[in-house]
Amino acid sequence: MNSTYREHTIVHPEAQLGENITIGPFTYIDRDVVIGDDTWIGPNVTIFAGARIGKGVQIHPGAVVSGLPQDLKFQGEETTAEIGDGTVIREYVTINRGTAYAKKTVVGKNCLLMAYAHIAHDCVLGDHVILANNVTLAGHVVIEDWAILEGLAAVQQFTRIGQHSFVAGGSLVRKSVPPYMRAAREPLSYVGVNKIGLERRNFSPDQIRHIHDIYRILFVKGYNLTKALEIVNESIEPSAEKDSILAFIGATKTGILRGFNQLNGSDLYED
Repeated sequence: MNSTYREHTIVHPEAQLGENITIGPFTYIDRDVVIGDDTWIGPNVTIFAGARIGKGVQIHPGAVVSGLPQDLKFQGEETTAEIGDGTVIREYVTINRGTAYAKKTVVGKNCLLMAYAHIAHDCVLGDHVILANNVTLAGHVVIEDWAILEGLAAVQQFTRIGQHSFVAGGSLVRKSVPPYMRAAREPLSYVGVNKIGLERRNFSPDQIRHIHDIYRILFVKGYNLTKALEIVNESIEPSAEKDSILAFIGATKTGILRGFNQLNGSDLYED
C-alpha cells in the first residue's frame, strides 16, 4: 500500500485507503471510509463512517469529517460526506454527512476550507470554493464554483450562493446571493460586481460590463424584481452570464438579496 501511519493512529480494517497516504498520530479512521491516493492527514483528525475523500486532499489537525448530522430528524440512515480531489481542510473544520433528505454532503475539488469552518448536513459546495476562518453553513446550503466567503460569515439553511460571488466577512446570509456579485452590509445587499475576482479568472472587460448592465437593472434602478427581470429579458443581449443569472434567480425558492438602496432608500456604492 506504500502509506505511512504514525504511532497511535487507529485505522479500521474495513477502511479503504489508496496509495501514498500519510496519517499523523492520534488520528482515528472509521469503517466505511474511502481515501484516495496521495492524501495527507495530520494528527488528531477524526474521519467517521461515510467519508469519501478524493486524491491529494490535505486534512489538518483537529478536523472532523463525516460527523453525524446535527439534525433531530436524522435516524441513523447510511449517508456520506464527499470531499473532492485537491481540497485543503484546515484546523478544526467540521463537515457533517448527509441525512435522508439528500443522502450526502459534498465538497468539490480544489476547495480551501480555513480553520474552524463548519459545513452542515446536505450542503453542496462546487469546485474552487473558499470558506475563510469560522464560516458557518447551516444545512442544505448550495455554494457554486469559485465563490468566496470571508471570515465569520454565517449562512442560513437552504440558501444558495452563486458562482464567482464574494460575500464579505461577518455577513449574515439570509437570502440567496446570485452569481458574479459582491455582497456586504447589514442586511446583506448587492454592492457591486466581483470585478477583481472575475478579472483573475480571465473574464473579459466586455463580459464584466455586461454583468454590470444586468445588475444595474436588477439592483440599482429601483424596479421590483418582476419588472427588473422583464427589462433584463427584453433589453440585455443573450450571453452565458445572463443565462446563469436568470437561471439562478428562477431556481431560488428562498428569495434573493436586494440592492442596499432598494432596502432603505440610500445611495448605493458600485464600482
